[in-house]
Amino acid sequence: MAQSAKLRLLSRVLAAIFGGYALASAWAVFLGAVLPGTRAEAVLVGVQSSFVVYTAAVVWVFAVHDLRRAWLGLLLPALLLGGLGVCWP
Repeated sequence: MAQSAKLRLLSRVLAAIFGGYALASAWAVFLGAVLPGTRAEAVLVGVQSSFVVYTAAVVWVFAVHDLRRAWLGLLLPALLLGGLGVCWP
């Protein structure tokens, strides 16, 4: 296995772990802020559904062909959802 291929694989693994975590966390924050009902129920739904988001993010990182698209496809939505969740009235 060439050095470049090892680095690409390492980058995908790091994107899956850290980018997926960032996206799942932002998803939980966003849902906790925007869902109707009590705050505790909204946070619980957000945290429980974040496991599905994390799993889908990991699968998506290894399914997409372009490594840049894998990173941006996780980090941009994470920033957007996290920002909306924090700034939601």
